[in-house]
Amino acid sequence: QVQLVESGGGLVEAGGSLRLSCAASGRTFSSYGMGWFRQAPGKEREFVAGIIWSGGNTISADSVKGRFTISRDNAKNTVYLQMNSLKPEDTAVYYCARSTSRGVLTDPNWYNYWGQGTQVTVSS
Repeated sequence: QVQLVESGGGLVEAGGSLRLSCAASGRTFSSYGMGWFRQAPGKEREFVAGIIWSGGNTISADSVKGRFTISRDNAKNTVYLQMNSLKPEDTAVYYCARSTSRGVLTDPNWYNYWGQGTQVTVSS
């Protein structure tokens, strides 16, 4: 069984930065793509960023391009989301998830393990 545990969320002023971490259990972490999603109150869960199994390729949603960076350390079984220039509209619960493949996918239906989420609140 794979467990994902997010950390690093919190309250930050607009323009500030946060770094989210997601620690994974198990020995198969490096075999799968990973993704970050977020869900704001009253809205559907949306893709934020994804990274392939090796870390050699990433994709990001247009809304966060140039501000958020996803990375991974396979030796530490951890994926990160560096969030800079935060805006109030970035406020949401952020989830990390493991893909069903080595690639990076934007559809949440292609992720089969999810963390419990970490709250990010950006004040104006």
